[in-house]
Amino acid sequence: MASVYQENERKYDGVPERPLTAAELPRVTHLRAVETEGLDAVYFDTTGLRLLRRGITLRRRTGGRDAGWHLKTPGPDGSRTETRLPLNAGDLHHVPQELLARTRADAHGEQVEPVAHLRTRRDLTLLVDEEGEALAELARDTVSARILGTALRAGGNTGNGEPVSWAETEVEVVGGGPELLDEVDAQLRRRGLRPAASPNKLSRVFAAELPGRQDADHGTEHPQERSGERTAERQPDSVGGALTSYLRTQYRELRALDPAVRLDEPDAVHRMRVHVRRLRSALAAHHRVLDRTATDPLDEELRWLGKVLGRARDAEVLGERLGTQAEGLPSAGDPADVGTTVRTWFGDRYREAHSDAVAAMESARYFDLLDVMEQLVARPPLTDRAGDGRAEARRMLRKQRRRTRRRLHGALDRPPGPERDRELHRARKAAKRARYAAESVAGIVPRPAARATKLMKKIQKPLGAHQDGVMGESAVAEIAAAAPGRHRPAFGLGMLHARQRADAPRQVKKAAKACRRLGSGQ
Repeated sequence: MASVYQENERKYDGVPERPLTAAELPRVTHLRAVETEGLDAVYFDTTGLRLLRRGITLRRRTGGRDAGWHLKTPGPDGSRTETRLPLNAGDLHHVPQELLARTRADAHGEQVEPVAHLRTRRDLTLLVDEEGEALAELARDTVSARILGTALRAGGNTGNGEPVSWAETEVEVVGGGPELLDEVDAQLRRRGLRPAASPNKLSRVFAAELPGRQDADHGTEHPQERSGERTAERQPDSVGGALTSYLRTQYRELRALDPAVRLDEPDAVHRMRVHVRRLRSALAAHHRVLDRTATDPLDEELRWLGKVLGRARDAEVLGERLGTQAEGLPSAGDPADVGTTVRTWFGDRYREAHSDAVAAMESARYFDLLDVMEQLVARPPLTDRAGDGRAEARRMLRKQRRRTRRRLHGALDRPPGPERDRELHRARKAAKRARYAAESVAGIVPRPAARATKLMKKIQKPLGAHQDGVMGESAVAEIAAAAPGRHRPAFGLGMLHARQRADAPRQVKKAAKACRRLGSGQ
């Protein structure tokens, strides 16, 4: 099981000639030297250093107090998160599967391999308070680095394969606060040190290969952007500004969930699918302020990803819903328990669908989608209307209300049956799109957006319950048809089938009542 830590540290080129003293630092009563450590680290990356270009480092370290596998990833606020696994999580030459899963999207599916070998002599000093607790660690490192394998042919500061050495200082807070970092920083600067030119040791090794730093959240900014697009994007009260911020947030969350889906963490498939829907809803609802020649192809790819995730999510939701409903049903002599039958059936389907989803996330199509999405959120294809503000946002909300009302009225006008069920489902999706579209402009029209969100939930939720019944009815019939006769709990499945539509009329009435509050939509 991985351990996760938040790093709070600063690095400096060189080491101070004159040591720090406790009298110079608040709350520090004395400095305690720790035995010198010998650290041996092999760093892993793709041949083209895809991880490092995104500010990510993956290493296997032996020696020292934190020997193990370490994955360091940057956060949107400049912080860094370190995920650690013990050395025995994998052999010394192969990265543990959990860490591979956490880097697949950033590695673009490429194989990671050893790219550099670093040996470090670390003289460590603890900054201790009066109670004997360590507030910070001050490390003076002497580093020797050598490029390995295919990365050697790429060049870098040690492109000839010969080791290169340097000295650096690192201070990390362990029990103190950020103000202590500032105090240590001031003292180190007085001693002539300056912040390190590279954010980490591996970046220093490959500095020649990294002429510009790519933003881990928004990608590399395009040098030839139209001024109108950038102006609208920077205006906080414009639709373009609000939409840009919303798209970036949704994409960042989607990317963050990639490893969670691969590792099958609870609710990960559902959450990733929601962000796909939010992205699609925002692109569709704001079509007036976006160049559709760029967004329409992307919508098709997001639709594909949503369907891939949807199979696993549907099996997960229906299995839990029907399994819960089946508990307590009378067996009436059935040879098998209906609850066990249902949960086993859906469990098998979930595992199959999740495996298919992970396979799709290993495809070139998926990685290309991430690339296109990253480019789009870095530089949204905004039109001249993107500079508009509240009036455009309200117009968009009105249009979404009318669309939802039209869809639901069209469904309610149909007689009960499969066609009506399909139209009710379409109305539900329209309400969901309207809800997510309202979220995207909440920053510039908060009250209308909040009202729209609340009202759309009142339509979406009962229609969702109705759709659950439709899908549940079909699933129970499929289970009954698939189970061998002598092992089929026919009586229990029959009762479960009958329950699926029992509440449907009430749920539809609730949605219709909420729809009346949409008014004329003008």
